[in-house]
Amino acid sequence: MAVTTKIAISIDKRVLNRIDKLVENRIFTNRSRAIQTAIEEKISKLDKSRLAVESAKLNKAEEQQLSDEGSHIDLTECPEY
Repeated sequence: MAVTTKIAISIDKRVLNRIDKLVENRIFTNRSRAIQTAIEEKISKLDKSRLAVESAKLNKAEEQQLSDEGSHIDLTECPEY
């Protein structure tokens, strides 16, 4: 089970009203769960976009060359692990 820590945040009243409606409609069990889910989803999106940015920096021709380097090897010659 994850360890949780209490924090205090300031939040726009309109956003809080929207969160309260989600809780009222039983989309989330409480405010904390709604905010925690939103933060987790945002962090996940940031991680994915960071991966996309770093992947875009790769030289496609160089990566293909590296990929093709071992393709001519007879796999029966490779040791079994």
